[in-house]
Amino acid sequence: MRFSVFLNARSMAPEEDRALIKDLEGHATRAAELGFDAIFLPDHHFNGYMPIASDSYMFAAYLAAKLPQMYFGFSITSVPLHHPVRFVERINILDQLTDGKLLVGVGSGTTPEEMIGFGVNYQDAGAIADRNLAIAEQLWAKGVEDPAVEIDNGPYKGRVLQRIAPAAYTPRHARLMPVAMKETSARRAAENGWPAFIPAFTPPVIGGTEPLKHVTKHFTAYRTMLEAAGHAPEIVADALSWSTHTYQVVHLAETDEQARTELLEILASYQEAIEREAAFNARAETDGANKKTDRTPNALTEDWIGTWCLYGSPETVIEHLKPYAALGIGNILCGTTTGPLTAERLRYADQTLELLSTRVMPALRDAA
Repeated sequence: MRFSVFLNARSMAPEEDRALIKDLEGHATRAAELGFDAIFLPDHHFNGYMPIASDSYMFAAYLAAKLPQMYFGFSITSVPLHHPVRFVERINILDQLTDGKLLVGVGSGTTPEEMIGFGVNYQDAGAIADRNLAIAEQLWAKGVEDPAVEIDNGPYKGRVLQRIAPAAYTPRHARLMPVAMKETSARRAAENGWPAFIPAFTPPVIGGTEPLKHVTKHFTAYRTMLEAAGHAPEIVADALSWSTHTYQVVHLAETDEQARTELLEILASYQEAIEREAAFNARAETDGANKKTDRTPNALTEDWIGTWCLYGSPETVIEHLKPYAALGIGNILCGTTTGPLTAERLRYADQTLELLSTRVMPALRDAA
């Protein structure tokens, strides 16, 4: 079982941005020193959620130069917010710089506020994402003498005459990672021999206290399609080794009681930040084209904690993860910096890294 770190902190004011960037650089470096497998980054714009995620590929390239042994992933790239040419170019550059140690999560995005900033209607995001991915495949496959690739997709236009430069390092292109929730997304991952993100809920309910039930359903469907796709055994094994279950908040302490108390402190600050951002999202939802149809539970509810949190003593966390290892989940993605990144929050994050590395990871490395 692999363990990866998800950098998902928040800055609450412009004057906090620089400290957050430097603190996350230090946190990522510490994760590499402690034996974590990968650093994952989100893709967000205009608010305090990971200011550096306005161009996660740039930050990943910076970290890759410092941490050449690490894999880098994106959880997730909001495909409708990227011109397909720039999407493919950035991935190819990073694919080359990391020698193929790249995992590009792809999805249609989460908030109307981010969509309208790029001239995309929220209701159109899914269709634009699907078309952008199809165009990206055309661009990756295009040779210099092939017919031009015509781009006409929502706000994105263009005509590519020659090729994408640089070429990809990975055969065809770097691995993409769809979310194995919809059948079409799971099949895209399976048929291409790619890993997938395995959710712990089933819409329209985004939360609950039985996450393993949902993980089992989504993972089993994905794995069945992957194994039926006719890939070589090493491709199947690699895809499964990176099949990823994400916890937005991972917090460990010496005792369960301490971990629960500190977790609630973390979540209280996180929920305050969410409510601040919700006010701006409400301004974006001015018409039917930009109305969200789902709502996430309050982070202090047991439904949210049950779906998105992994916490407790090292022994409790090991017992929690054993069924996931037995199921075959390859990678646990740990949100260690969730919420506003104060000095105390960073101390909790480093505490979690240490306990995961020294006491949890050794017990689960060979469990799968």
